[in-house]
Amino acid sequence: MRDREPTIRSRELGEGLRRAMERTGMDQKGAAEKLGWSQSRVSRLLSGKRGGTEVDVSAFLAVVAVTGTERERLLAICREQNTPGWLQQHGSRLPKQLRTLIDHENKAVSIDDFQPTLVPGLLQTTDYARALIREIGMIPAEEIEDRVAARLGRQSLFGRERPARFSFFIHEFVLRLPVGGPAVMAEQLQHLLRKATRPYLSLRVVPAARGGYAAASGAFKLMEFAEFRPVAYLESETTSLFLEKPEEIATYRRMLALLAQTALGERESMELIATLATDLYEDREDHDDRP
Repeated sequence: MRDREPTIRSRELGEGLRRAMERTGMDQKGAAEKLGWSQSRVSRLLSGKRGGTEVDVSAFLAVVAVTGTERERLLAICREQNTPGWLQQHGSRLPKQLRTLIDHENKAVSIDDFQPTLVPGLLQTTDYARALIREIGMIPAEEIEDRVAARLGRQSLFGRERPARFSFFIHEFVLRLPVGGPAVMAEQLQHLLRKATRPYLSLRVVPAARGGYAAASGAFKLMEFAEFRPVAYLESETTSLFLEKPEEIATYRRMLALLAQTALGERESMELIATLATDLYEDREDHDDRP
């Protein structure tokens, strides 16, 4: 069977099969021997470059002892693996589909992220993330810490030996929205300033004074990869949308180009963030000095 360019679904299928295989302590050679396949056939299935049939995937799942809901999930993905893009519905609980985003973030060579209302998750402090989730009020109290841990866990991307290139665009409104109060926001702004010194990270602010701007309709993330086509990611409270059609990617690249024209430069952006952080500290001191 001829190799094809992987889709989001075929990569998700491959990652699911790989995780199941590794949980049993088996490697690709061992799986190939049990299935009577060549090792290269197993490798291409796990990479998403070869579309296994439902029979193939069922056989693989039997060899690695996957049953129940996980088996049904992977078979459902197998049936749709050639369909580009992916809308995932996950309700109000911590989505299992978060692992799809994490897998793609880990493989990306560049990540461009635009946020019009909130600090990007990859740049949030613990206190900001906790306050944000609590103030939104949609998550049960007993789940808040799990949400915070999941969000902060994604920041391990910055600790890789060769980090991806990160480019963040945030609207000025993000810096002025008092999530968690002055103390939490002051520390969050200082955290942004520290992160912006990293050589692989660019942070720019879209100023409110410039009025309308590209991507005003909402947040998005564009991830580029060395081995497969780019993916745009959009998220709402109950759904995650992964886009990969060339015309869709072209649209988000165009929006990023327009944001780059609208946003302040990196130095000006840091000056604005530093000014707002200083104002927050001064406001706190004034409040503390009151009798």
